[in-house]
Amino acid sequence: MMETSILVVTLVVLAIVFIVLSVKLVPQGWEFTVERFGQYTKTLTPGLHLIVPFVERVGQKLNMMEQVLDVPEQEVITRDNAMVKVDGVVFYQVHDAPKAAYEVRQLELAILNLTMTNLRTVMGSMDLDELLSQRDQINAQLLTVVDLATNPWGVKVTRIEIKDISPPRDLVESMGRQMKAERDKRAAILVAQGEKQATILEAEGRREAAWRDAEARERLAEAEARATTLVSEAIGAGGMGAVNYFIAQKYVEALQSLAVAPNQKVLLLPMETTGVLGSLAGIAEIAKEALRPDPSGGGGGGGDGPRRRAPSAPPAPPGTGAASASVMPSIPPITGPEPGATGPWATPS
Repeated sequence: MMETSILVVTLVVLAIVFIVLSVKLVPQGWEFTVERFGQYTKTLTPGLHLIVPFVERVGQKLNMMEQVLDVPEQEVITRDNAMVKVDGVVFYQVHDAPKAAYEVRQLELAILNLTMTNLRTVMGSMDLDELLSQRDQINAQLLTVVDLATNPWGVKVTRIEIKDISPPRDLVESMGRQMKAERDKRAAILVAQGEKQATILEAEGRREAAWRDAEARERLAEAEARATTLVSEAIGAGGMGAVNYFIAQKYVEALQSLAVAPNQKVLLLPMETTGVLGSLAGIAEIAKEALRPDPSGGGGGGGDGPRRRAPSAPPAPPGTGAASASVMPSIPPITGPEPGATGPWATPS
């Protein structure tokens, strides 16, 4: 009875061991290789599988998910003999489990060493300026080379990224000074170009202003010439009223400019009251003559008939009088004789 119990217990234990050795549970994202007497036979995908105990066994357990491998920092000498320190990361994924298990030993170490050697090769063929400004090109070259080398191992390298490039401190300071000098140079060039454009625009503005001034002077000269022509025609026709009008207008404008002059050194001496009154009388006579009807039309001109015009008074010689240097001489009125006057101004009977 005792022997029977021991045999039953032994059989139960062997059954449990047999079941444990036979049933294999493969998790998601993993694959197991199966070896029969040391030789690869098949690959177990995620799920529940049975193998023959003591005849078959699991050889390698491979992670089929994409994995990240850090590339340690290393020194690289560039083509222009600059020493820099570089590190990076590698992203890879196993696509063929048997190749990754039996074509290479220590897969991660092999990928790491392959990446480091190719990193020195690619970056050593470039100048420092290219190294710092063309990281995308470096990543692309490294990816092409490393992926081609790891293809026989059943591995796909999906990405290689350079994390940091560290030049020596003195080289960084030199690059900073160079960058500052280049920026100062660009700033000076921009300032010079701005000044040149400003000079050109200023010259064009002066040319345009000069052309406008010349055109204005030409128009003014034309207006003056036309006015002079009209005055000459009026004088030729015997209309002395136009001459008196222009003289009186200029006279009043001169007095106005003297009155509002900001210069305190201008001294306006008093003039003769009769001169001012005479000028106003002359303007009134001009207006009266302009409004008088034509004698030839029979309308009459007040019964006195035409009057003789007084000749213009000759200008006074310079220096005669106390205020000759600072006061404009008054304009005597050009009028007819008063009633009952005698002399050359009298109206002939």
